[in-house]
Amino acid sequence: MVILTIFAFLAGIVTVLSPCILPVLPIVLSGSVGEGKRRPLGVVTGFVLSFTFFTLFLSSIVQATGISAGALRSFSVVVIIGFGLSLVIPQVQAVLERFFTFFSRFSPRGSHEGFSGGVFVGLSLGLIWTPCVGPILASVISLAITGSVSGSAAIITLAYAIGTALPMLAIARGGRQLLNKAPFLVQNTGTIQKAFGVLMIVTGLAIHFNVDRQFQTWILDRFPNYGTGLTRLEEIDLVTNQLDSLGAGNDMDAGGKPMFSLLEENIYPPAPELIGGTQWINSEPLTLANELSGKVVLIDFWTYSCINCIRTFPYVTEWYEKYKDQGFVIIGVHSPEFEFEKDTQNVLEAMADYGIEYPVVQDNEFKIWRAYQNRYWPAHYLIDKQGNVRYTHFGEGKYLETENKIRELLGETAISDQAEDEVSTARRRQTPEIYLGYKRAAHYTSENSIAEDQVDEYQFSNTLADDDVGISGAWLVEAERISAQEQDATLSGNFLGQKFHLVLSPDDNFSTGSEGTQTVQILLNGQPVPLEYQTQDMNEEGRIVIDRPRKYDLLDLGDDYGRHRIDIIFDEGVSAYAFTFSS
Repeated sequence: MVILTIFAFLAGIVTVLSPCILPVLPIVLSGSVGEGKRRPLGVVTGFVLSFTFFTLFLSSIVQATGISAGALRSFSVVVIIGFGLSLVIPQVQAVLERFFTFFSRFSPRGSHEGFSGGVFVGLSLGLIWTPCVGPILASVISLAITGSVSGSAAIITLAYAIGTALPMLAIARGGRQLLNKAPFLVQNTGTIQKAFGVLMIVTGLAIHFNVDRQFQTWILDRFPNYGTGLTRLEEIDLVTNQLDSLGAGNDMDAGGKPMFSLLEENIYPPAPELIGGTQWINSEPLTLANELSGKVVLIDFWTYSCINCIRTFPYVTEWYEKYKDQGFVIIGVHSPEFEFEKDTQNVLEAMADYGIEYPVVQDNEFKIWRAYQNRYWPAHYLIDKQGNVRYTHFGEGKYLETENKIRELLGETAISDQAEDEVSTARRRQTPEIYLGYKRAAHYTSENSIAEDQVDEYQFSNTLADDDVGISGAWLVEAERISAQEQDATLSGNFLGQKFHLVLSPDDNFSTGSEGTQTVQILLNGQPVPLEYQTQDMNEEGRIVIDRPRKYDLLDLGDDYGRHRIDIIFDEGVSAYAFTFSS
């Protein structure tokens, strides 16, 4: 834990160079103005306490109290705007000074501009700031989401927050020294203070309307290399080996890498046995020690509604066909992301759809997943004839490299480097995966305050921030999904991408043999989907028939890649789980 704490502290320090710090810099710089010399220290103290606490416990607070994260964020924005007003309007400053009378007894100067006032600004800042996290903090966050916070996780998060706060303190104090030493600035202190107040107000409003997100996106679109490489110090073997012992959750977006990719070159660990699966498909149960001994084995962790997994299937199935007669075996380990993916019949239908003929073991209880300390869908572990892990790859891409590793272990000559697969699989910026159940929901418009595990009526204005979703009508919001409780209930989103997908399932009591069908209707920018954008999942009427739980293709925009408004009108009883996007 000591290693992780030290590197978390260092990772926090370098965060000041990342693009995600830019939207909150005006708030940090506001610590430079005012008469209280300890105000910058108050800001960073409040930030450290708030960021640590809410990183670890925000998910638990939301679930326990029903207070949405959006409401807490809005409260913080109000605090920031209030402090901005106090720098502009003397009457507001007087009110705040009376409010902070009690707290100011603990600071050397009886003013909200001193330590106490700074603490409240910092507390708000810690809640609204979303850092560009690396593997260490991402692993802690994955623990927090599952309610598995430990003392080690708390110490590591605190170290990260302190590391981030030190450059903030330096910026604020540096600004204060500049204001105190430059004659022109000293003569115009009052004007500068008001300017900072206006800047805080504008920043607070920008955060409320999600302009900070749009600003970060704008920066990264125009300077795609800005901030790259800042997390490399967290990716060294010394750190990532420690991460595996932290016990991070199994979310595919969590930082860090499974242990097998982190060992010293030419030292190959034995592969964990394939024990704990709940059902084998296309095969009797297989073990590395017996049936698979002397064979080259590719372990492929997947789940059938995952778009990232689906895009790898053409390559994986091709490898199986090319090398299965040379002592090569693929074992698909199906570790379900959603509850309906545990159903064997659903997995069988998905395998038929994607042409998967190699052995698959259902890992419904995640026993094999945990044995491999895996955190990703998809994930590939290549095992040699002696049962040792020789190569790993996580996510899409590197198909040529992976195939050459297979050939190497089979004693074949490597394929010449044609077009490197990263070039052919390079992806443009797109909306990240969006989960709709309250367990992992993070993109609902602030107007949709989610009622957990109960039917409620929802409405939202016609405006959606980038990558936000909104729901209208009667919905039941559960941990993994949302279910339409009336005809024409609507799910809307503002998304960036080329191909839009949504995991859907029919009513729990609906069967394909029943009379009638269940469908959803898609509107693109308020209009029916043009024929050239329709997918094979759409019928002649432009509707998608929901026959079983799976990923459905909503749109294929082709060359019209970009940001679009999409509205999905549901039949009663149809459920939605997660949006994914591709190009």
